Amino acid sequence: MTLPTLFISHGSPMFAVEPGRLGPQLGRLGERLPRPRAVLVLSPHWVSHGVEVQAAAAPATIHDFGGFPAVLYTLSYPAPGAPDLAREVVALLVRGGIAASPTTSGGLDHGAWVPLRHLYPAADVPVLQVSQPLTRDPRVLFALGQALAPLREAGVLIVGSGSLTHNLQDFRGGGADAYAAEFAEWVWQTLASGDLEALLDYRVRAPHARRAHPTDEHFLPLYFALGAAGPDRGSVTRLEGGVRCGAISMDSFVFGHRAEEVSAQ
Repeated sequence: MTLPTLFISHGSPMFAVEPGRLGPQLGRLGERLPRPRAVLVLSPHWVSHGVEVQAAAAPATIHDFGGFPAVLYTLSYPAPGAPDLAREVVALLVRGGIAASPTTSGGLDHGAWVPLRHLYPAADVPVLQVSQPLTRDPRVLFALGQALAPLREAGVLIVGSGSLTHNLQDFRGGGADAYAAEFAEWVWQTLASGDLEALLDYRVRAPHARRAHPTDEHFLPLYFALGAAGPDRGSVTRLEGGVRCGAISMDSFVFGHRAEEVSAQ
């Protein structure tokens, strides 16, 4: 069983209670895919100088945000951890020339548990996170995904969780603007054409790149998912999530399965 890889736009923490267009699609995707041994998530809300791997047996639900409705702070995602798999992840990374170490501190940040509430609402699939390296170079994230690609054949669902666009100033302003949709469309067309070099050079080639991403951290998980997909990255399905508040594109992608197997239209 070779599982696909996913890039999920997790949006704001409100996605936990406001599923919009993307939430139901993730739910149907979770039902259609083969049940994974575990889910491995990389999120921009856990960034470190060296790569760390969550090895807790029961990772806590972290409410790493402020100023949101009280209901969000009552939510939990009590999925079990995967300590044995964490050791495999560390070994794969070291074998690939990437320094890594396990940790039992921390837990699941909202970049992990918020989208997983829609993908696997029963919280019955083990989950672990790998930290996002402190870098602006997409090639580093691509190489990290490549090193972990063998896990796909071991029943592990690899997820890069970020945001296809992420301008918080525009988001808080709430004004609608076409730029987020135009940037999202460019990403989709470039993925569909298989132009990896254009994607790696997105800040120069993509329309509105600097407005869509004043900083890179929420876009970099896309390269993690691409690297882990290997040659299957050419088989890509778009989950259209729309644009929230004129600034946050929720579009997400599935790499490695035929469109008819994952389409939730």
